[in-house]
Amino acid sequence: MLAPVILAASRSDKMRRFISAAPGTKQVVDRFIAGETVDQVVPVIEDAAAKGLEVTLDVVGEDITTPEQAAAARDAYLELVERLKELDLGTRAEMSVKLSMFGQSLDGGHELALANVRPVVEAAAAIGTTVTLDAEDHTTLDSMFAIHEELRKDFPQTGCVIQAYLFRTEDDARRLAAAGSRVRIVKGAYKEPASVAYQDKAEIDKAYVRILRILMDGDGYPMIGSHDPRLIAIAQELGRRAGRKLDEYEFQMLYGIRSEEHLRLAAEGHRMRVYTAYGTDWYGYFMRRLAEKPANLLFFGRSVLTKG
Repeated sequence: MLAPVILAASRSDKMRRFISAAPGTKQVVDRFIAGETVDQVVPVIEDAAAKGLEVTLDVVGEDITTPEQAAAARDAYLELVERLKELDLGTRAEMSVKLSMFGQSLDGGHELALANVRPVVEAAAAIGTTVTLDAEDHTTLDSMFAIHEELRKDFPQTGCVIQAYLFRTEDDARRLAAAGSRVRIVKGAYKEPASVAYQDKAEIDKAYVRILRILMDGDGYPMIGSHDPRLIAIAQELGRRAGRKLDEYEFQMLYGIRSEEHLRLAAEGHRMRVYTAYGTDWYGYFMRRLAEKPANLLFFGRSVLTKG
C-alpha cells in the first residue's frame, strides 16, 4: 500500500524539499489549502457562509521546535479570532487546533500547550464560537484528552477528535458521548503500528460505524468527518434511529474535496462544516491528504508530470 510510504515521507526533510520544489506542487496544494494568510482565507469563509455552509479553520503547521514558535502559532490563531470578530463571522466559523503547534512535544509540553491554547479558546468563546482539538498520533492522545477535559471546565463547548482506526477509540467514545460534548470522528491519517491500530480498511470502516453508533446513541454532539458516501448514509440512518434532529449532529468534509456533496447535504437541511486549512507550513497536512485517497496522489502525479 502507498499510504504508509506517503505518511513516512511526511516526516522526511529531504522529501519536503523535493516536493516543495516540484513544478506542479502549487496547483495541487491550492486544491487543499485555502491560502497562506488570514486575508486570503476570509473570502473562502464568506463564500461558504453565503452557501449555507459552516467552516472550521486550521492554521497548518506541526513541526514546532521552540517555545517561541509555539507562541507564534498561538498568536496566529488569536489574529484569526480578531478577524472573525471584525467580520461578524464567529457564528459561522470555529477553529481546529493541533496541540503539537502549541508546543506539546517540547520539554514541559503538556503544560506549555495548555497555556498556549487556553487564550485561543477564551478568545473564541468571547465571539460566540469554539475550538476543536485535533487528534494526532497515538502517543499524544492522553495529553490531548487531559487538556480537553481541563478546558471544558471553563469552556464546555470545546470539542475534540477521535480516530476510528485506533483500538482505544471505542472506550474513548463511550467516555466522551456525554451531554454537552462535541466529538468529531475521523478514520485516522497517521502512520500507526499494528499494536495500536487497525491496518485493514474494512476493519477501520467497521470500527467507524461502531463508534458512530456510540456517539449517536449518546447525549453529545457528533461531528462526522468523512467523505465516504456509504458512511454518510449510515450516519444519517443512525441519526434517524437515535431520534436526532438534523441540527443535533453535523457533517464535516475537507476544503477542496467533494464540494458538490457539501452543498447537497446543506440543501437537505444538514449542518455541513468545511474543514479549511491555511498557512505557509502546509507540507505535513498536504501529505496526509495524499495518503488518504489514491485519487489525490494520482492528481498530484499528473500535475507534476504536466508542469515539469
